[in-house]
Amino acid sequence: MTDTPTIQHYIDGAAAAGTSTRTAPVYNPATGKVAKNVLLASTADLDAAVAVAQAAYPAWRDMSQARRQTIMFNFRELLNARKGDLAEILTAEHGKVTSDALGEIIRGLEVVEFALGMPHLSKGEYSENVSTGVDVYTLRQPLGVVGIISPFNFPAMVPLWYFPIAIAAGNTVVLKPSEKDPSASNWLAELFTEAGLPAGVLNVVHGDKEAVDALLVHPDVQAISFVGSTPIARYIYETAAKHGKRVQSLGGAKNHMLVLPDADLDLAADAGVNAGFGSAGERCMAISVIVAVEPVADELIAKIAERVKGLTVGDGTRGCDMGPLITKVHRDKVAGYIDIATADGADVVIDGRDIEVDGDADGFWLGPTLFDKVSVDSAVYLDEIFGPVLSIVRVASYQEGLDLINASQYGNGTAIFTNDGGAARRFQNEVQVGMVGINVPIPVPVAYHSFGGWKNSLFGDAKAYGPAGVNFFTREKAVTSRWLDPSHGGINLGFPQNH
Repeated sequence: MTDTPTIQHYIDGAAAAGTSTRTAPVYNPATGKVAKNVLLASTADLDAAVAVAQAAYPAWRDMSQARRQTIMFNFRELLNARKGDLAEILTAEHGKVTSDALGEIIRGLEVVEFALGMPHLSKGEYSENVSTGVDVYTLRQPLGVVGIISPFNFPAMVPLWYFPIAIAAGNTVVLKPSEKDPSASNWLAELFTEAGLPAGVLNVVHGDKEAVDALLVHPDVQAISFVGSTPIARYIYETAAKHGKRVQSLGGAKNHMLVLPDADLDLAADAGVNAGFGSAGERCMAISVIVAVEPVADELIAKIAERVKGLTVGDGTRGCDMGPLITKVHRDKVAGYIDIATADGADVVIDGRDIEVDGDADGFWLGPTLFDKVSVDSAVYLDEIFGPVLSIVRVASYQEGLDLINASQYGNGTAIFTNDGGAARRFQNEVQVGMVGINVPIPVPVAYHSFGGWKNSLFGDAKAYGPAGVNFFTREKAVTSRWLDPSHGGINLGFPQNH
């Protein structure tokens, strides 16, 4: 019997053990068994990685854009060619089905392709002869070392939201992925090295709160990018900002889908199932509440229940529709909301505990779960459950549904299903949410628009990728220039005037 393999850090272009001997288990959620262990960095290990990134920064910053872009193009080609290998890693450690894993990678690949335009995206502006013989122009320059802290639910896509733009802009990176599914980050870093990225430009440090806190306060780290739950997002934002860093901190969500009486209910039912149960509901853009404007709720619930009956839950390598949850602890926490729903008077239409799975009996299974008549005072409605749980809330009118959505502490994503263009236009104007879908259940923007919510779903105002990402990972420098000729006017101690 062989020993369980241990995942190391990836620092300075190679695997690195660091000094800490602490480890955490990495499970295969479909079997419930420990597949690997991962090293948990000490503060000293994190400091060493930052030192490596800091040392690599001047040469990477000063490398020509043409050479940097050649490496970026190489990385894009390698990632596209080998995305199937990465998808297998995601399925093995996260549990999501292989088709979903491939979809995650493709969305991340879009950001790589967006970053290929960095020479154009980072151009400054030029104003000639603003004063006699004086020109003013702006430059967009990199920040230095930047830190990325990514969540378990998208172990490839979320890092790809950030580090391609950061690196293409001339920064160096220390990435701290989730310790629950860490291998994808190492794989991406190794692939980037193969593409020609110099050692030290992209470093991966595995760890828990000790590594995170060390990254947040390190004086050589200029910026922090984070995606995760709202309490942690708030902590990340406040701590990093207190230590003088730029911060992208994206928090949790409770996304509503408003269904009007004129909607195509087959389309709405398909959307509710796809957006509620895809990736086992472990995504911040999942639809977790359907707000049904009466009298359509009964028919909509029947259509959703019919579709759920045809879903297979099981091992993601077997062609199933939905895989397990990430850990047993999380599975049990999500399943606990079924008892809460019952106690709070909701109707349990489908109980996800009552399923047969195509997989090992010890996997972290919970099937699609559907509640009706959920009280807005219930924890089932208020909490970000982050699992395959879909709640139906019935309302009497569009206005009641809109008010319900706007009263939420979260403002990440929302959707409306209707065939009324006027209602849709009114909704997109009035809803207090950062990303809106019109007959689109998961309105994640494409890579050349930016991702981020409102209210407690985003701390600060720095969104992810797109133009916001370019602005975040660069800073503007204004230069006022005059080249003197022999006829210059001599000394003048007065305040400069434009004339």
